Amino acid sequence: MDIAIYTLGCKVNQVETQAMERELLGRGHRLVEFDGPADAYIVNTCTVTGVSDKKCRNIIRRARKRAPEGVVAVCGCYAQTDPKAVGRLGADLVSGSAGRLAFLDRLEELLKAKGEQVVCVDSALSRRDFERLPAGGAAGRTRAMLKVEDGCVNFCAYCIIPYARGPVRSLPLEEAAGEARRLAAEGYREVVLTGIEISSWGRDLGAGDGLISLVEGVCAAAPGLRVRLGSLEPRTITEDFCRRAAALPNLCPHFHLSLQSGCDGTLVRMNRKYDTKRYYESVQLLREYFRSPGITTDLITGFPGETEEEFAQTLAFVERCAFTAMHVFPYSRRPGTPAADMPGQVPREGKEERARRAIALGEALERRWLEGQTGRVLPVLFEEEKGGLWQGHAPSYALVRAQGKDLHNQLLSVKITGVEGSALTGTVTGG
Repeated sequence: MDIAIYTLGCKVNQVETQAMERELLGRGHRLVEFDGPADAYIVNTCTVTGVSDKKCRNIIRRARKRAPEGVVAVCGCYAQTDPKAVGRLGADLVSGSAGRLAFLDRLEELLKAKGEQVVCVDSALSRRDFERLPAGGAAGRTRAMLKVEDGCVNFCAYCIIPYARGPVRSLPLEEAAGEARRLAAEGYREVVLTGIEISSWGRDLGAGDGLISLVEGVCAAAPGLRVRLGSLEPRTITEDFCRRAAALPNLCPHFHLSLQSGCDGTLVRMNRKYDTKRYYESVQLLREYFRSPGITTDLITGFPGETEEEFAQTLAFVERCAFTAMHVFPYSRRPGTPAADMPGQVPREGKEERARRAIALGEALERRWLEGQTGRVLPVLFEEEKGGLWQGHAPSYALVRAQGKDLHNQLLSVKITGVEGSALTGTVTGG
């Protein structure tokens, strides 16, 4: 059968889609483009914001219109939190954010004999087991994503994800190490350890050392594989974490520390578990233990109650941290979260205007950091040819472009000579 998949949302959703793709191919199905004809359309949904929900509804309608007689199957976080809404859009199969293999079993049953609408959504908060899915990436990729954790119990005021994903569940270290060895044997050169909240890895396993013990185990299991970390809770970065991480030669010095706001009052309203002092300690530690690390972040503008003075504090803190890149999002009201009912909702124009200012500052900081990389020789894992140049990423996750021939999946040294836009340019000097 021809099956098309559309994925919305985070890297975990991407990992789970890739696992479903591998499974479907193994069962003899063909994967086709979502905008073309297919026997079934799968929509893997996201629900992190109200805007995300709207995007999901639009894609589901698109699939239903494209395949009036075919099967439309919807899974993921939006389907988990509002299965009735998904059902009203005409989905034949509604599943949640777990049970991916069972979801595919039911999809195959509907392909054989389409019948009544099937809804199979569990209670996310009751989950206790980590769902094991095959790790990997799309064909021809250099980088694989390995899901090592699911769930979150932080309950930030703006976030619905704990209700969509449930409590923390972890992939045991031995299994993660085995997956890393397998990926290296398959030819991947880099693996990204990802999850909903990987800083909580091991909490359910009683792993005393937490995330750093997992990182050490994976790095040791596949010494020829570059290891990169997904988004981290800032308090993960301690002196012990940095000392042990800096001793790992194949760990990429790229650390994404979610900030969300640089104002302590706003952080309290968000129910974040740190203040700016603790956050800045993490930034200082990383720069003490790693040479010119990539330190990236997320920022929300216009959170309820945010004044112009508080936003100014955020901009000043961002400049102090000197991030190498930022993702900036105007606050999106998400029904079902405490923040949705908070007083002081900032008008859309105000949120977007602040986002533009934050983006401009982030771009200036990124440019300054990139210019500081000129003259260095960086190891670059090349991924694809684009615009006549090969491009890939340095360990810091800086994008690097250089001339060459057939560089796919090669790890080569590049002398950095300049900056073009948000990328470094250079000359390949050797392996």
